[in-house]
Parts: sequence; C-alpha cells; structure tokens
Amino acid sequence: MTRRNTWAIIAVGVALSLPLAACKDAKTEQENQQLKSQVAQLQKENGQGVNDLESMTADRDTLKKENEQLQAEIKALKTKGSKKKSASHKRHRA
Repeated sequence: MTRRNTWAIIAVGVALSLPLAACKDAKTEQENQQLKSQVAQLQKENGQGVNDLESMTADRDTLKKENEQLQAEIKALKTKGSKKKSASHKRHRA
C-alpha cells in the first residue's frame, strides 16, 4: 500500500511541477528577450557616443590649431607694437 502511495505522490509531484517549469521557462525567455533588446539599445547608444567623441576630437583639434594661429598673430602684433612704443618713448625723453 505504501508503494502505491509513494508512486501516486511522485506522479502528482511531477504533474504539478511540469506547468511550473514551463512557466519559469516562459518567464526566463521573456527576461532574455528584454535583456537582448536592452543590450542592442546600449550598443546603439555606444556607437553614437563613439561617433560623437570622434567628432568632438576633430573639432577640438581644429580649434587648437586656430588658437595657436591667433596666439602667434597676437605675439607678432605685440612685438611690432612694443618697438613703436619704445621709439616714441625715446622721443619724449630726448
């Protein structure tokens, strides 16, 4: 009698566990799909970030060159202006 009860309990346990296992698999599958879509979105954003970074780097380099040119012009103008000032200053002293 106990053998029959044991087999009956096992059969009931297996019968009840199958729907639960299927439910977990469906839930896991749904979570996996959500994670895959999130990963795809993050990869897309990362690609855009890389493009933005490259663009900003190019802009920075251009501005750096322009800044160097302007500083050279300012230095040249200061050099020319200081000679004129010293010459005019000497006239006032003499």
